Amino acid sequence: MGVYEDLGLTPIINASGSVTRLGGAPMPRKVLDAMTEAAAGSVPLEFLQAKACVNIAAVTGVEAGIVTAGAASALTLGAAAIMTRWDRGRMELLPRSESFPNEFVIAREQRSGYDHAVRAAGARLVEVGFNEIVSGAGVRRTEAWEYEAAFGPNTVGVLYVFTNNSEPPLSEVVAIAHKHGLPVLVDAAAELPPRSNLIDIPSTGADLVAFSGGKSIRGPQSTGILAGRRDLVGPAFAQLVDMDDHPSLWDPPKELVDIDQLKGGPPRHGIGRAHKVSKEEIVGLLTALELFAAGAYDEEVAGYRQRLERIAAALSEAPVTCTIHDRGDGESFPLLDIVVHEDAVGKSAFNICAALRAGSPPIYAGHGKLAQGTLTVNPLNLDDVTADTLARRVLETL
Repeated sequence: MGVYEDLGLTPIINASGSVTRLGGAPMPRKVLDAMTEAAAGSVPLEFLQAKACVNIAAVTGVEAGIVTAGAASALTLGAAAIMTRWDRGRMELLPRSESFPNEFVIAREQRSGYDHAVRAAGARLVEVGFNEIVSGAGVRRTEAWEYEAAFGPNTVGVLYVFTNNSEPPLSEVVAIAHKHGLPVLVDAAAELPPRSNLIDIPSTGADLVAFSGGKSIRGPQSTGILAGRRDLVGPAFAQLVDMDDHPSLWDPPKELVDIDQLKGGPPRHGIGRAHKVSKEEIVGLLTALELFAAGAYDEEVAGYRQRLERIAAALSEAPVTCTIHDRGDGESFPLLDIVVHEDAVGKSAFNICAALRAGSPPIYAGHGKLAQGTLTVNPLNLDDVTADTLARRVLETL
């Protein structure tokens, strides 16, 4: 029996990767040990975040950074910081922002449910552009000039969702935004690996960048990183950290707070107070970030492919087609697509996926391609035993 069984739960085989709904990525022993050690002592969190600021800045090449309660939290705090800067009156009002500029321009094709994190701060999103390729109406996507055409007196910044094929290029959007004195907030939650993106994305001149800490970095699932300009990371920190200290005793870390901007004393609890991060999580994220940045996980990539090959070999005689997709960069996880021959099986990929979840042990495969008759297997949480079990269960279900 284990801790989940004690709670009356059945552990699953996670073949979906680092997705939040299944608990994220496995944390290395070094990370778990660091969190356990951190739990045994106490330290002022503002000074722990100051140390995090130094470490994150060194890894990403920016001025400052903080550990947040996930990448979505980083987006909320980043949007809040851009709207308020060091204005304590504005901090106090959020998410009510009607009395000051609160509009972020975003490409229509980059909208998703995740941008709710920015709207939660009180921001209003102004859409520009089209993706005519997807709609079958032409060959053009959002273009940089469309951002500039949408800028107005209520524009406070730009929200950009980064992927390896986002259009227009981030550097073009940054250049246009900066021409008008507007900062760019980048959602790069799942854009690691490659680990070079830790530097390459901020190096475009983006003012704030949000990364997930619980995916490829393999820190605590509920952590993230907000990295960028000190004059923006600072206000984000001020709206996150516990402010229940006497103003005459408040001594904020210089790495994050420009005290000259707050001559009247500290703000009250900000909109980020609900996004607090524990000392264990901060230490765990910093430990995981050090491992990730040093390439400590690269040696595991070959093993991931071998497990996918074991599954594909076990299914070689089944009415499916298996294809392994591998970037070949030595960092990224390979993925296995299992295309179900529905006519031969008499079941759809949806049927197979549901049966895997309902069986024993429950198996959660990636469902992003079910409409195309495909199950996807991410090996991040698999070992040899669970890989063999997955293959057996797929055969049984077929």
